[in-house]
Amino acid sequence: MPQLNLPTVCYLLLATALWAGNAIAGRALVGSISPVTLSAARWGLAALMLLPLGWRIFKPGSALWQNKRRFLLLGLLGVGSYNVLLYLALQTSTAINVTLIGASMPIWMLFIGAAFYGVKPSLLQMIGAAVSLVGVMVVLTRGELASLLTMQVVMGDLLIMLATILWAFYSWMISRPGQSNEKQWPWAEFLMAQVMIGLLWTLMFDGLEIATGNAFIDLNYWTGALIVFVAIGPSLIAYRCWGLGVNGAGPTVAAFFANLIPLFTALLSAAILGDPPQFFHGLAFTLIVIGILASSTRR
Repeated sequence: MPQLNLPTVCYLLLATALWAGNAIAGRALVGSISPVTLSAARWGLAALMLLPLGWRIFKPGSALWQNKRRFLLLGLLGVGSYNVLLYLALQTSTAINVTLIGASMPIWMLFIGAAFYGVKPSLLQMIGAAVSLVGVMVVLTRGELASLLTMQVVMGDLLIMLATILWAFYSWMISRPGQSNEKQWPWAEFLMAQVMIGLLWTLMFDGLEIATGNAFIDLNYWTGALIVFVAIGPSLIAYRCWGLGVNGAGPTVAAFFANLIPLFTALLSAAILGDPPQFFHGLAFTLIVIGILASSTRR
């Protein structure tokens, strides 16, 4: 039975904080590197760093080959498509739209769990999803919820919606391994399988970007430093922590922690710009935490 204990909370908090940093880095790199090339560089570097620890998963007798279809799908959903769609969305959509739509993840997680895995959401989980979403809106509108009425939908909004749905499927998949014994694998080998297969998907997408003449990179110290950051923090560390958090709390409860990403993004941006936290940050955090606690409460 999944339980929300202190280690699980720490895993999920660290993952969401690092992904907030990824959003900031992704926005900072707009114009310096094309989105799919950024994703390819990120996961290529991550794979190189993980290879010394996880290379054994590719040996001929490895359990990976018995579950190759599963990992082709895991790599596509969790690494290949999600990150490409996220960086593409940042090219055309505003930050407030992207993070607000991404905050719908708990709702999609509840729906997918009920529709595909037979896990019916409780009343408290549905209430928690609503309260948590209000908390996200408070952050994104800086306490002025009426500004939501002036938002416009662009292609990036549709891309991040698709990415959010795919990530919900990915989270359910890693919590339901089926006949795969992947939970017994060394952590580096489990992550290596996803990263390498996800990288192959990403390189295929990058080939399309190159073929259409849309690939570019302005490589300098700043660009290189940000690529190294997204390869280590939001990739290797965050994915490992998210996997542990989902296995500990379950995909539905873990999804509520994703609503902390807009809050962490706002706080990190404020810290970079030298602006202190404001009252609406505290209000939003309180609402999101209430949503998390409500979703994890047993009947």
